[in-house]
Amino acid sequence: MRLLLVEDDQMIGEAVLDLLRAENYAVDWVKDGEMADTALQSAPYDLVLLDLGLPRRDGLTVLRAMRQRKDRTPVLIATARDSVPDRIAGLDAGADDYVLKPYDLDELLARIRALLRRAAGRAEPVYEHLGVSINPVTREVQADGQPVVLSAREWAVLEPLLARPGMVLSRAQLEEKLYGWKDGISSNAVEVYVHGLRKKLGAGLIQNVRGVGYMVPRQ
Repeated sequence: MRLLLVEDDQMIGEAVLDLLRAENYAVDWVKDGEMADTALQSAPYDLVLLDLGLPRRDGLTVLRAMRQRKDRTPVLIATARDSVPDRIAGLDAGADDYVLKPYDLDELLARIRALLRRAAGRAEPVYEHLGVSINPVTREVQADGQPVVLSAREWAVLEPLLARPGMVLSRAQLEEKLYGWKDGISSNAVEVYVHGLRKKLGAGLIQNVRGVGYMVPRQ
């Protein structure tokens, strides 16, 4: 999953960036509202973690512009603005959730997981499909009841496919889940990870859609 972190505080930004990358999210970090707006119009994200008190353009303006463009990316506001009117304004502008600084890092991760589940149309915390189950909290994977060990990037390819059976994701879309701006992309990375997943989870789990991309079949 690829996340956009919008935070102007250097200390908080570094801490959250390290936390999210340790959880195997691909993360891009910007420090003002203008850069956030540019990033959001340049690349697809699975979730935006958005501060409100930003230089150059405040977070509510960024959020309203997103929703005016019909950008439905989940937005989790993370801010020190703790008044009820501020929270109401953020939610009414189109935010999906709100967390107040200083926040507990474990709670932040839980809220991010909940929003990603909701965006995928799922309520249950464990995804199960075609004999394979994955737990986004513990990163445990099972195939036919047996534990399977995946690398971080194999997980990053499997999770979006298994979360939305029947949806085709292109190689470029899967690369977006794997890499942030500063990461180098090898030309056959997705193919390598798909090959590894097929060896571990069965050849039929991830299917090629010729000329389009990859999918996990509905049945």
